[in-house]
Amino acid sequence: MVKVTAIENEFVFDILGSHKFWAFENKIIVKKENIVKAFQSDEEFTFWIGWKIPGTQLPWVITAGTYIKKGKRNFWDVCKKKNAIIVQLKDSNYNKLIIQVENPVEVINLLNNTI
Repeated sequence: MVKVTAIENEFVFDILGSHKFWAFENKIIVKKENIVKAFQSDEEFTFWIGWKIPGTQLPWVITAGTYIKKGKRNFWDVCKKKNAIIVQLKDSNYNKLIIQVENPVEVINLLNNTI
């Protein structure tokens, strides 16, 4: 699970608990201006999500880490698809963050209200 916090002109995406181990990441910091949009969709949840570099995928349990799909880097940290959001980025290390959050509607509103 990921906790999202707004700090001045940035968002901090803190990877929580044992997910740090599975995702090979502690936190991701993104400038507010680099957020294109945040939304929920099933479009990313396909059989093949990309090449792991590094990452962990245990089907029906967890998908976490960095994956390359169609030449673009995406970060995943999802156990429960219903709480997952997609954060589309520009001019960033990642193209998308596909993350599980505690309250998807609240986090989507937080991220989209800065655009």
